[in-house]
Amino acid sequence: MAERKKTLLIVESPSKAKTIGKYLGPTYKVMASVGHIRDLPKSRLGIDIENNFEPGYINIRGKGDLIKDLKKEAKKAKKIYLATDPDREGEAISWHLSYILNIDPASDCRVEFNEITKTTIKEAIKHPKPINMGLVDAQQARRALDRLVGYQISPILWKKVKRGLSAGRVQSAALKMICDREEEIRSFKPEEYWNILANFEKDIEYSAKLNSYGEKKIKVTNRNQSDEILKDLNSGTFIIKEINKKKRKVRASAPFTTSSLQQEASNKFGFFTKRTMSIAQQLYEGIDIKGNGTLGLVTYIRTDSVRISEEAKVAATEYIIDNYGKEYLGNNNYKNKKKDIQDAHEAIRPSDVKLNPEEIKDSLTKDQYKLYKMIWSRFLASQMAEAVFDSVSVDIENGKYGFKANGRTLDFDGYKRLYNNDSEEGNKLLPELTVGEEPKLIGIDADQKFTQPPARYTEASLVKDLEEKNIGRPSTYSPIIATLTGRRYVVRDKKLLVPTELGFVVIGLLSEYFAEIVDAEFTAGLEDKLDSVELYERQWKTILNEFYGDFSKELKIADEEIAKIEMEVKLSDQVCELCGKPMAIKEGRFGEFLACTGYPECKNTKPIIKKVGVKCPECGEDLIVKKSRKGKLFYGCSGYPNCTVVFWDRPNEKKCPQCGSLLVEKKTKTSTLKCSNKECKYKE
Repeated sequence: MAERKKTLLIVESPSKAKTIGKYLGPTYKVMASVGHIRDLPKSRLGIDIENNFEPGYINIRGKGDLIKDLKKEAKKAKKIYLATDPDREGEAISWHLSYILNIDPASDCRVEFNEITKTTIKEAIKHPKPINMGLVDAQQARRALDRLVGYQISPILWKKVKRGLSAGRVQSAALKMICDREEEIRSFKPEEYWNILANFEKDIEYSAKLNSYGEKKIKVTNRNQSDEILKDLNSGTFIIKEINKKKRKVRASAPFTTSSLQQEASNKFGFFTKRTMSIAQQLYEGIDIKGNGTLGLVTYIRTDSVRISEEAKVAATEYIIDNYGKEYLGNNNYKNKKKDIQDAHEAIRPSDVKLNPEEIKDSLTKDQYKLYKMIWSRFLASQMAEAVFDSVSVDIENGKYGFKANGRTLDFDGYKRLYNNDSEEGNKLLPELTVGEEPKLIGIDADQKFTQPPARYTEASLVKDLEEKNIGRPSTYSPIIATLTGRRYVVRDKKLLVPTELGFVVIGLLSEYFAEIVDAEFTAGLEDKLDSVELYERQWKTILNEFYGDFSKELKIADEEIAKIEMEVKLSDQVCELCGKPMAIKEGRFGEFLACTGYPECKNTKPIIKKVGVKCPECGEDLIVKKSRKGKLFYGCSGYPNCTVVFWDRPNEKKCPQCGSLLVEKKTKTSTLKCSNKECKYKE
């Protein structure tokens, strides 16, 4: 009996293929392309500039067997559907697959879905369509632009600065932002100012802040001015001048986009963008939920849109009414900040709102639970009623000096019952006051302050600014940061992104010779042009032509004019044990290390040992800072392998008064010392 022909469905990832295969059953063969199968060659530019920027795609090395298997299954299949991700990159992968498998891209071969659920997948297969060449060409334009920039500026940096550097189109604009911020911080001159608070009591204590003198705002800039004001206030009388009461309504934030998800996960959990996207991808592709099988828990995770489908809105409405009551149901509509160019798919939301994170917690890892709960809660909250506050503003006068006191109480929690994402937590109470009343003064405080420089970028704030300046797209934020840190242009200081000397050198050269490449407005303008390709308004090769004219001239000038830059050699206090020459501190992919200054005759290198300043309790050798394979810091004995003492928290030279073991510093919101002996519960 002849084997029954199956329908071949091709997706991007093996885990997604596994999930979908279970949904579709034995009449379907579901395979994964494992990302791109064709791309520009790594060893050369791969763009034929003389032939109207024709890309020279090749099959990706290592994908030969996979391509052979795909072709084999395609020959046997009665029908082939290309179901890669619903964005530019996914559309391009489908287009490359159509070329490899000899499928007409204009035929109904493309299947799209925004969430991996059985119903959605089966419905999507009923409505196949042609490959969207607008999306494909927008991706080709981006890929070609990035290749033209990266593969032609990077060799100049190798020659003039050092090998291994790179200058990507979007990463350079991001690096300029980080370096400009650092320059602002370095050139910042703090200014003195004073806050003057009057503290009162009536049943409860409350305070009011000085904010005016006569009809004008007041700024207190020195101690003499502060002392004069205090003198005036102490000889005068405080009187309640005006009381304003009103209801204040606060609406929930929109459901997550990729950018807002990355920002919130960074702010709430300290997740790096790469970690957030990895966990979100797992939730999207499918988790084995006890009693339910493998389920895709969230919708597609790369999106600029805050739109949700009508079905999702109905499901949220039913859930809110059933679990919280009608009074908690809102009528919220959210608009995208930018034009709906990537609005083909929705905001990030749960695939099935009935899957409460608490009920499936046992099936999720700790990180998966955190992120899923945040996505689930934010989505539901976006469809809930506003929170209502009773706000009170009190104007208090003392002669010509005006003070203001503010208070608020929560009248109705609304969406805040489920989700809080602002800094206005709790109630700030004021007592019942009346106009003309003389409040009981406890005392007046005058605090000296200084203006602060702008904060360094965190991953969250950088992503926020990249999005607002229209630089890059959701899928590029995480790789941008990874490249900047990987090239050591930027280092992380706790959560902060700090440019290195190398970063400043590179951005200095790029700013001088390739001003447009590092310019945020120019980079954003290119994003708009890519959008116009997607909308079939412009030809993608026309954009390359327009860009390359000036860029090619800049390349020639830079190559001729930039002199070889000798990076300053930082000498350590150590000498090479092989040849006796000083050891220099060098920057590598994994951080700083020591290298012999006698290179290339002597190639000796060794890691930099950072002492903790505490002796090993077992053998008396120095305890040093080490790093695990996964990059986590720990503290071990320098006498390893003879001594294997290890601490995961930083050891302190103090000893436990109860058992004599070393105390270690436990980093929490308020750092504490605790005993390193697990059986001893002492802490201080």
